[in-house]
Amino acid sequence: MKIAIVLNTSWNIYNFRMNFVKALMAEGHEVHTIAPNDDYTPYLVSAGCHHHDVKMDSRGANPLKDFLLIFELRTIYKEVRPDVILHYTIKPNVYGTLAAASLRIPSVNNVCGLGTIFLKKNLVSQVAISLYRLAFLFPKKVFFQNPDDLNLFVGKKLIKPTKTDLLPGSGIDLDRFLPVAFSRNKPFTFLLVSRLITDKGILEFIEAIKKLKAKGLQAKFQILGAKDPVHARGIKLETIDEWIQSGTIEYLGTTQDVRPFIQQADCIVLPSYREGTPRTLLEAASSAKPIITTDVPGCHQVVKNGFNGLLCKLKDADDLALKMETMAHFDDFTLQQMGKNGRLKAETEFDERIVITKYFRAIQQAKAL
Repeated sequence: MKIAIVLNTSWNIYNFRMNFVKALMAEGHEVHTIAPNDDYTPYLVSAGCHHHDVKMDSRGANPLKDFLLIFELRTIYKEVRPDVILHYTIKPNVYGTLAAASLRIPSVNNVCGLGTIFLKKNLVSQVAISLYRLAFLFPKKVFFQNPDDLNLFVGKKLIKPTKTDLLPGSGIDLDRFLPVAFSRNKPFTFLLVSRLITDKGILEFIEAIKKLKAKGLQAKFQILGAKDPVHARGIKLETIDEWIQSGTIEYLGTTQDVRPFIQQADCIVLPSYREGTPRTLLEAASSAKPIITTDVPGCHQVVKNGFNGLLCKLKDADDLALKMETMAHFDDFTLQQMGKNGRLKAETEFDERIVITKYFRAIQQAKAL
């Protein structure tokens, strides 16, 4: 079969879906990737994908440009004629699905996260919800990455329950993210891995750090991830520079391989406002690292409080600081046990083979219908 995979970046396909792509190819399927060209597009082509460039702004919400995306995707779909199209991320889920439906090509969708449209109540969110309701009349299957998002869509009557299913995020490659021998840093090292946008709880992390430093906690605080000042909720470069120059954080920049950084940290922190299933936390759990994250959808699926990490309150720097202080004062045995529990959770609940198996079944069913 011809299988098309549509996302908002080639980077996303390569970093989060590549083992799935390889599994499709191993079964003899012809894989077409449809995403904007970026530094990772050549990797997709060299792996054997047939790549198609599309003009898609992953950040913006310009109704006219987004509406034109339907026609751009429809042109590609009409040329390729895939047997099944797999949509990920918000714009492919909405506009790609409408394009596929106009050509009667079956699609399977994945709600990787809700973005901000469900966090705010305004005209843009009302329009977006209406578009979801229209688009989700057509997919053969829609996967959600946590039960909270699934129940929200069903509760708002955006989709029929019979079309839905749950996935453990994008899953995690357990053989790639392996635990290393336990060691404790002096000073204790916290690492946040994320783009620098406010929705990830960056500002709360900074405020918590300032509170802990004022109390005299001896610890190192690191951030690994891209600066994104042009994002609607991006953090200004001068603000980040001030954090770096004042010694509030150690900024590690970006990397193509997060494993060494995770392995060298004592605890991974992500005080995000809401997630699908955050990849960072799956990588941390699989690497047997204790985690501090927010008690919100997506995050609390990966972390069980007191088992493989600690949960903090949403947008609460005081509570985050308390949980970070608690973590830093845990003894070695507790830290090791939390790490082992996280690895066990990754093995039993988040193995990417679960994701691949469900997708193969959904593709066969979509083609058969």
